[in-house]
Amino acid sequence: MNRIHVLRPDIAQKIAAGEVIERPVSVVKELVENAIDAGAGEIAVDLIGGGKSLVRVRDDGHGMSRDDAQAAFIRHSTSKIESEDDLLSISTLGFRGEALPSISAVSRLTLRTSEGADGPGTLVECEAGFIRSVQEIAAPRGTTIEVRDLFFNLPARLKFLRSDTAELTPIAAYLTNVALAYPALRLSAAHGGKKVLDCPPVGSLRERIFQLFGKDALERLMEVDQAEGAGRVRGFASSPPLGRADRKHQLFFVNRRPVKDKTIGAALQQAYRGLLERDLSPEAYLFFEVPCGEVDVNVHPSKTEVRFRRSSDIFQLVLRAVERARLKSGGLVEVAPVYPPAVRPETPAIQMGLGVPFAVGEAAAPFELPTSESPQPGKTGQEESSRRVLGQYADAYIVAVDGEGILVVDQHNAHERVLYDKYEDIDRKRTWPVKMSLIPLVFDLAPSQSVRLEESREDLESAGFRVEAMGGRSYALREYPDIFKPEEALGVFLSLLEDMDEGPREGKKKKLLATLACKSAIKAGQPLPREKMEFLVEELFKTSNPAVCPHGRPIVVRIPRSQIEKGLKRA
Repeated sequence: MNRIHVLRPDIAQKIAAGEVIERPVSVVKELVENAIDAGAGEIAVDLIGGGKSLVRVRDDGHGMSRDDAQAAFIRHSTSKIESEDDLLSISTLGFRGEALPSISAVSRLTLRTSEGADGPGTLVECEAGFIRSVQEIAAPRGTTIEVRDLFFNLPARLKFLRSDTAELTPIAAYLTNVALAYPALRLSAAHGGKKVLDCPPVGSLRERIFQLFGKDALERLMEVDQAEGAGRVRGFASSPPLGRADRKHQLFFVNRRPVKDKTIGAALQQAYRGLLERDLSPEAYLFFEVPCGEVDVNVHPSKTEVRFRRSSDIFQLVLRAVERARLKSGGLVEVAPVYPPAVRPETPAIQMGLGVPFAVGEAAAPFELPTSESPQPGKTGQEESSRRVLGQYADAYIVAVDGEGILVVDQHNAHERVLYDKYEDIDRKRTWPVKMSLIPLVFDLAPSQSVRLEESREDLESAGFRVEAMGGRSYALREYPDIFKPEEALGVFLSLLEDMDEGPREGKKKKLLATLACKSAIKAGQPLPREKMEFLVEELFKTSNPAVCPHGRPIVVRIPRSQIEKGLKRA
């Protein structure tokens, strides 16, 4: 019996489309790339339902003839390459000839295009991969493509799409990348008629960063420009010792193509080693100019990954570029020790106002906890009475003993668990103590952050953060939890905003409280007096789960007495 058979064309078409079009941002990316390759000076994007109901991309590029407009829907038809040799020197964003066939296979698509001059335009209507009609129309020079009802014929894919705002967020982030890569491009985007992005053309990357992220962003950055051989890197990166708590603000472009690249990321981290404050990563907007023959962009369906012919040269280029920029911006930088508020002499002993005498901090590294030996909450009797603290190791771990052996407690993870349980109780009772800013804490948000704020506003307000729009990209933090100082509150709010994502309401609230606990907890590397260590260990074993922090990292490693005696041959 034969088991292998050829798939029907319509099924094969849907499978192929699924490799290119994963969600609405994939549609936007493919259409915007086509518009840029067509020489557009202005691109406008309109969305409804996070792009699920409508994606419309309008450009003023060179347009298409009637024949080209129809040929564009044939898979692997393209104007970008002709021969195998062209794959070794790709200079355009698109080149595979898959965008329009893939999009039309999973949507209802309408294309209007014209080459301008005195000739007529062309209207092409497609549905589920089939051209339904081709008509002659009057149209201005350029192309407008409307994509409606994405995945209407692919319910298995449709049910995995997220909320409108969750789908809009990566679209806003992608368009921000495009705006950075093409400062001279006029780029706008609207969702349901409301502006998400509005970038008039500017003359430089510096102006574009100011336009997108505001003055504060530029003040944190130093200019980078280094050329070696045929390669060059330019852009902006953190001015030491400033940085970010995560790597979400590291954006890399190769020949103006937004990419994710481990080589560049690793080089950037090494370049800033010893230059940034503890637990910070550099912010960077780096543009690499590399001969087309030295980089392969045909390694991933989404074209977001590249392969360098000489990756070691790129690595060294980043190192030298950062070093030169640092010296040019003011010479060597010495990073002063960073102490959390609780260890400063002027700070009161009880920092949190919640009965826990510790200060604001961030995450430490996890250690494995043997499941069979995990401490259990609520233990009483001889074990609890015999538990005592011996001291602190490496300013990060509390060493204690009980009747069963030695306990090594990660002080950050332990404090995070204690605070999380307290914050859960506060949230249930709706009794968050808040402060009102006498002087509003004004800050700017990137387009994708503004979208995320609207999605998460209710959860953030329930945790004590109230924000008001000030016009444009500017917002003001009016209220924040009383556990933070003003300068801390804004940083914590921005971290929460970065961490918020789509999911069940209950799950989002737990994540928010876990992040609050993490930002409020003591740091690894902070010396603690004995009374604070004793207090923390005592509070830890009263919590709902003293073995694991809210983020799932282990808190305690137990070394059983039997293991100690065996190792010392006293068993």
